[in-house]
Amino acid sequence: MKLLLDTHAFIWWATDDTRLSEQATNAIMSPGNELYLSAASVWEMAIKSALGRMQIAMSLRDFLTTYKAQYELEDLPILRQHAAAVANLPPHHRDPFDRMLIAQAQLEEMLVLTADSAFTAYDVARLW
Repeated sequence: MKLLLDTHAFIWWATDDTRLSEQATNAIMSPGNELYLSAASVWEMAIKSALGRMQIAMSLRDFLTTYKAQYELEDLPILRQHAAAVANLPPHHRDPFDRMLIAQAQLEEMLVLTADSAFTAYDVARLW
């Protein structure tokens, strides 16, 4: 199964945060699942880090490099068709990063690991 980690799910997993649900943890740890981190999440983390709204014990570059390798995460670039698909999404969710994740999950047929219940308003599989 292809799993797209929402930004908070990736951070909580990497930092052993107890807010990560047991079901999400089990899905992440299941050896048959493919794990993806979107460029949209990296962009969101970069902005939050620059604004001082994301506190991690190392540089963002080192954080991403360390956990991408440790957890065998695949990069999910933002492609032209992903960006265009956002235009077709109803305005249930206003967060542009989450809207991109929704479009990517739909087009790439991925399940999204997110605590954000707003994702359920879209035609996208959500696990939490």
